Amino acid sequence: MSHPQAERTSMPLVITKTRRTQPSADIPLIPRGGTSLSRRRLLGLGAALGTVALSPAPTAAARPADTPWPTLLHLPDGFHPAGIGIGPAPYAYFGSLLGGAIQRVRLSTGEGTLIHPGSGEGHYAVGIEVDARQRLFIAGGWGRTITVMDGTAGRILRTYEVGTADTFVDHVVLTPRMAWATDSFTGQLYGLPLGSRGELPTADAVVTLRLSGEWVQGPLDGLTATGIAATPDGRALLVVNILPNGGGLFRVDPCTGRARRVDLGDTELPTTNGILVHGRTLYAPRTSDVAVFRLDPTGHHGRLVETITDPRLDTPCAAAVYRDRIYLPNARFPLPPTPETPYTAVAVPLRR
Repeated sequence: MSHPQAERTSMPLVITKTRRTQPSADIPLIPRGGTSLSRRRLLGLGAALGTVALSPAPTAAARPADTPWPTLLHLPDGFHPAGIGIGPAPYAYFGSLLGGAIQRVRLSTGEGTLIHPGSGEGHYAVGIEVDARQRLFIAGGWGRTITVMDGTAGRILRTYEVGTADTFVDHVVLTPRMAWATDSFTGQLYGLPLGSRGELPTADAVVTLRLSGEWVQGPLDGLTATGIAATPDGRALLVVNILPNGGGLFRVDPCTGRARRVDLGDTELPTTNGILVHGRTLYAPRTSDVAVFRLDPTGHHGRLVETITDPRLDTPCAAAVYRDRIYLPNARFPLPPTPETPYTAVAVPLRR
């Protein structure tokens, strides 16, 4: 199946003011045994697709200088994205759950380039963050890795192995002196201490931070910790806990690991994976919409102010900002991926 040409005009966007929303049905990021798409099935699909070249996204035709940037980005068929990273340059980076490939997309045209082909079966690229040097920090899923990559050339700069046999490295956030990643199945975070000028640490400097306090870890056959972000004041971390707490957000002390549930009123986040904090606004993608919260500076409290809906959203799994837009990749869970399955990312206006 081929993709249509990159969209030239925006699709309708609905922003609904609300005080309360009903949580969506729980669709985990990477299901394991006993769910609709087991880990074994996912690995089998990864092996099957590992020998199949990803279909390239269409190259956008030459555009007049005043042509609006596309609001629908096409990824390669069969890519199966799970994260997105955008740095200071106008490029979005997407990682594949099937082999760990990295696709770079020019935001102004929608033109895509595969900058890293991935490493095949058993390798993943889940959450992605991009720093000021255009370096990618990539969560490696079941591969138990955090990989740092040159976002311009696609060259791997360093790979860090973390966790245990049950580890799934899910999403990443960058703070001024650390890169933090969640572990969805073992109730801990991993941190890469960065030098004063962004120098990468040695392997033995990686921090393992056990979550405690009000944090309740789910069973090993279900996801718990998924998305991660920094509080508006930068003093703590915000981590999504989708099980067994009904989908909550927790404020985590990065020095001790002690977690405290964030008061979000009646709103729960049972299907949220990657989250984004921009200023004092929290964006939490869900199955078919994005919950928008206004946070206090410390991240102890938040209130739902908007729910962003768009007919093109299909299990958005992460969010990243560039200028006045939020970009969200569609993971399309629980649809099993095939080499012909189309995947996209959607851009919606940044809340003012």
